[in-house]
Amino acid sequence: MSVSPVRPDPPRDRHHLRAVGYLTLTAALWSFGGVLIKWVDWNPIAIAATRSWIALPLLFLAAGKGHIDHSKTQWAGAVAYACTVLLFVSANKLTTAANAILLQYTAPVYVAILGHFLLRERVDRTDALAVVLVLAGMSLFFLDKLSAANVLGNGVAVLSGVAFAWLVVLMRRQKHGSPLGSVVLGNLITGIVGIPFMLHPPRDVSSWTGLLLLGVFQIGFSYLFYARAIRHVTALEGILVPVIEPILNPIWAFLFIGERPGHWAFIGGVVVIATVILRSVHSIRSRRVDGPAPQGAA
Repeated sequence: MSVSPVRPDPPRDRHHLRAVGYLTLTAALWSFGGVLIKWVDWNPIAIAATRSWIALPLLFLAAGKGHIDHSKTQWAGAVAYACTVLLFVSANKLTTAANAILLQYTAPVYVAILGHFLLRERVDRTDALAVVLVLAGMSLFFLDKLSAANVLGNGVAVLSGVAFAWLVVLMRRQKHGSPLGSVVLGNLITGIVGIPFMLHPPRDVSSWTGLLLLGVFQIGFSYLFYARAIRHVTALEGILVPVIEPILNPIWAFLFIGERPGHWAFIGGVVVIATVILRSVHSIRSRRVDGPAPQGAA
């Protein structure tokens, strides 16, 4: 009786599994953004710009000339990147780190819609339900007794989520090109925009330590991992898998600076994150049942 040899996993499945690992690493590095931004005593636009200037040498080194093709999609992704980071850093200074990251993670709502129309990626009933639940969770953030600054910060965080969604979709649209090019150009735009705000830099060592950590790890290495991953996952997976970020971000903020979200924000955050986690699990299970996606669909 002969035994059939065990067939190795299809290469696309291995690529997908590795991509999920890269996304997890990315999210872990991103999760320190809130506490490090709070740590730096400086204008938020200046923080975003300096962080980008610090990250640029590493990104240029990794990308090389071949990754910059100056396509319309690449430049559109670069603008989306600059809007994402500038808005997110500003939100962190105006509201709590927890509110900023949890509201930014309403991005899957917009990714599901944009991915369907721009990338022709399927949106099923589960995606539609996830969109409704995330919107419901987001609305709870505005029920807390907030100052004018916090309300503004929450609004800026929502806009950051919209920009983040565009970034993910536009990077995914470059799956056969170079999504890393958008990150390089986006950091260049951010750095240039922030120059007028960098006239009075902080003098304390802790602020510069925070800026270095933000530039090298929270931006530099994280986006190298993300650019590799986005080639082998759908746009929606590219925003749903890194769910570890909004879970860890408020934990670091509480442990290091004692910052707590409001009661309604906490409930809203639970709704948003639970929805995103359940949607991610559903996506992974569906992939296993249906088998590898056809060429060009993942």
